[in-house]
Amino acid sequence: MNVRSILERKGSDVATIGVDASLADAAALLRDRRIGALVVTPDRSTIAGIVSERDVVRAVASHGASALGREITSVMTSNVRTCNPGDSVERLMELMTEHRIRHLPVADDAGKLAGIISIGDVVKARVTQLHIENQALAEYIHQGT
Repeated sequence: MNVRSILERKGSDVATIGVDASLADAAALLRDRRIGALVVTPDRSTIAGIVSERDVVRAVASHGASALGREITSVMTSNVRTCNPGDSVERLMELMTEHRIRHLPVADDAGKLAGIISIGDVVKARVTQLHIENQALAEYIHQGT
């Protein structure tokens, strides 16, 4: 299973926010969409950064309520790790574990935003893989008896 197959199941919709938005705008959008991260983009295809719930909490903890008035670009992660449609679930697990991240934007061959994968998507895909493997082994065992 790879990123492409995950996106075929869940869809390629990505929650984005503009580079001129405030942290309050991001917090409201995260709440309203009930999600954990937003891709920051000037045009809905170029990845400028990513902002997560953790980024909101850190900013408020460091700067108080006034942090909500800050520009999103001051708190976003600008060095965004991405994945490609052909990347395997195992590769996603490596990236997410190694870099302690929960969301990976998907970039197409031209580097344009093509989707987003969350840790929940990866877990669901891995459970599906294990279920299929388990069924195949059970069928193999039953054929041999």
